[in-house]
Amino acid sequence: MKMNILVLIPVNERHKKILEGKAPSSQFVYSSTQDVTPEQVRRAGIILGNPPSSMLAGLEGLEWIQLQSAGAESYVLPGVMPRRVALTNATGAYGLAVSEHMLGTLLEIYKKLNLYWDNQNNAKWADEGTVKSIYDSSALIVGLGDIGSEFAKRIKALGGRTVGIRRTACGKPDYLDELCLPDRLDALLPDADIVALSLPDTKETRGLIDRRRLGLMKKDAVIINVGRGNAIDTEALCDALEAGRLLGACLDVTDPEPLPAEHRLWKLKNAVITPHISGWTHLPETLERIVAISARNLEAFMNSKPLENTVDFSTGYRSVQ
Repeated sequence: MKMNILVLIPVNERHKKILEGKAPSSQFVYSSTQDVTPEQVRRAGIILGNPPSSMLAGLEGLEWIQLQSAGAESYVLPGVMPRRVALTNATGAYGLAVSEHMLGTLLEIYKKLNLYWDNQNNAKWADEGTVKSIYDSSALIVGLGDIGSEFAKRIKALGGRTVGIRRTACGKPDYLDELCLPDRLDALLPDADIVALSLPDTKETRGLIDRRRLGLMKKDAVIINVGRGNAIDTEALCDALEAGRLLGACLDVTDPEPLPAEHRLWKLKNAVITPHISGWTHLPETLERIVAISARNLEAFMNSKPLENTVDFSTGYRSVQ
């Protein structure tokens, strides 16, 4: 089978050989999400990477898009792209990098490293007092995709109790002490020392942690968000942090995003903020995993076999496989 394949993933020469070896009769064009042209997208039968969604409507020759992201929300909106086009994501590539980032920022709050960093910058030798441990803590992980699952494994390995929430109640994995459906969220929040969100942007997840739910949480709880910023009411979170009704927040995503320079969230000592960088390819292994998923799926596509990580257009999530 000969295809025009447009690659927008930031691959190197070794990666190119891997991909081209899966479709040796095809023509490969390499660009990026930022530099790709409408003509390149129009000519493509396969796209590996994330094309601008504005370029996809009405394409007749496009058969499949392999995203380099786990999130697919901008591609499943009505009218963005033809529903006959196969859509797969990069679930499985980001769990390592993002879960380690979550653990690092959690420990920054738990061990007061953010306060000691401020002290270091001010040449201040001062004891900041009692710290917390992950050992014997209770973590509520909301969203059990690759990222949430990897975070749960790390909390479990450090002696914490793990409670997971996901949309379906299929078998409980060993790294969870308890598995629940979303309707248990309110009942579980008051017992959680750590609340970790790794959710896509859907109508069910927007505003999930609102002022009322923040009020259900422990005063010494830490909330972590690495999915989408709009899962949390930002102003309500700021109020809770300022009033000492939460120990801290670890945010790799915010609402709005980018966070405006004048926003009060920047000034809060109990907030650790990073600019949506926990994933992507900052960890080289993540890129290796994205390429591996793309290569496996390219081989499968060229041989008319089922693709992994197929996205359900009705939910924006990976289909249950």
